[in-house]
Amino acid sequence: MLRTLLCGAAMGAAMVLGLAAAPQAAQAANERFVLISHAPDSDSWWNTIKTAIREAGQQVGATVDYQNPSTGDLADMARILQQATASKPAGIIITIADFDVLKGPITDAVKKGIPVITINSGTAEQSKELGALMHIGQPEYDAGKGAGEKAKAAGVTKFVCVNHYITNPASVERCQGFADALGVPLGNQMIDSGMDPGEVQTKVSAYLRANPDTNGILTLGPNSAEPTIAVLQANKQAGKVFFATFDLSAAIAAGIKDGTVTFAIDQQPYLQGYLPVVLLANYVRYGVIPSNNINSGPGFITKDNIALVEKLAGEYR
Repeated sequence: MLRTLLCGAAMGAAMVLGLAAAPQAAQAANERFVLISHAPDSDSWWNTIKTAIREAGQQVGATVDYQNPSTGDLADMARILQQATASKPAGIIITIADFDVLKGPITDAVKKGIPVITINSGTAEQSKELGALMHIGQPEYDAGKGAGEKAKAAGVTKFVCVNHYITNPASVERCQGFADALGVPLGNQMIDSGMDPGEVQTKVSAYLRANPDTNGILTLGPNSAEPTIAVLQANKQAGKVFFATFDLSAAIAAGIKDGTVTFAIDQQPYLQGYLPVVLLANYVRYGVIPSNNINSGPGFITKDNIALVEKLAGEYR
């Protein structure tokens, strides 16, 4: 339905422009857009974004290149952005993984006349300051706080936030929002787990042994959630600890169904990839774009609605 509406909007714009719109659209066909993420190659969550930009590009008749720093190094991400800008694409889609590191390269792209839409990481305020057209994503602090409010209602008093990408400020915002909702300091309740599954398991196990009164867990995506699920199952704690996670995967969906995971916070990554491609195409061709930012999340996936989304996990959800 969303795709139909968006395509309908594009057709409507062409009709408003009259007969002159057709040649303009023909001249603008086959644009090249670049989406640059902060994610390392090992982060499978971004597969949904890749699906989205492929399908959006096919629908609007544009080419969309996905680029990322292979190890997640943000200085490398900045260099990738500079190279993309030099190649003069029709538009750039980028995450604000670190405002200070990316401020220069993003504003440089804008100054050179390349339209930019920011997605995923960062805030609407940062996006505006950088000169981007808009931001599409999930307010990370608010999402963490929303999860924390549910945890507080469930009686959580002490938690651990398993942060697998601690160099990304947005990840800390998630943990901080969760702590603030509970009314407790974040402090050492956030651990830098890294992304290696074995390392995550080791660090989570060690934390739970050292802090046996922990009755709540927050993970920030499949990279930290899936090893944590394994820890709880090995310790026979599955279903006995409040466990919320960001994002979705097949293993997380299974954890929701069997009671190991209380809920998943869904930021709808498909929209973060799909919408900017469609919106940039309309902007480049017709000069039209929504005047507001778009919140793609948060939504909450529980046992009550997991059946609707689990078969799409990892591809569209």
